[in-house]
Amino acid sequence: MQEWRNFWSDATVSLRAIEPGDVEYFQRWNLDSERARLLDFLWPPQSEVTLRRWVEEQAQRKLENDAFHWVIENRQGEPVGSIATHRCNHRDGVFSYGVDVAHEHRRRGYAAAAIVLILRYYFSHLRYQKASVAVHGDNEACLRLHDKLGFRREGVLRRHVFTNGVFVDLVWFGMTVEEFGALHTFDAP
Repeated sequence: MQEWRNFWSDATVSLRAIEPGDVEYFQRWNLDSERARLLDFLWPPQSEVTLRRWVEEQAQRKLENDAFHWVIENRQGEPVGSIATHRCNHRDGVFSYGVDVAHEHRRRGYAAAAIVLILRYYFSHLRYQKASVAVHGDNEACLRLHDKLGFRREGVLRRHVFTNGVFVDLVWFGMTVEEFGALHTFDAP
């Protein structure tokens, strides 16, 4: 008899859909201005009503156009961040993603594990052939993470993002299905 496994879990993290009760996590995470700046830009404060509406909309979303937003949980079942896919182009087989781990949970392998789960799913179950991600040039931890995972630096858009009073580069990384296969397994963990 074959042992039951959950594709969305490994030894480090589990990925799950956003639930209505996750408002408190996103609300707390949104208070970290440096997190917001490195992820995208420094957002103005959101009301609880607006955030609750967004979380409820996400909780009701299905996989549409191959884009989705997951909550990352550690092995204790505690939400530690999120990962979302976007710009999914099935015809060309390319997609992008963004990953975010709360400050107090960083440097524990959660982002790396979540990225590998997402790459494995898109490459081996949705027939995508390449993943891309853009990283702010001043986000040293994220630059190191993608280098470590085996992504290739494909280009730099110089002075492309204005943040914290200065212009910073936007570094584009890419990984093909063949590059993933050379470094990681396609089998569920």
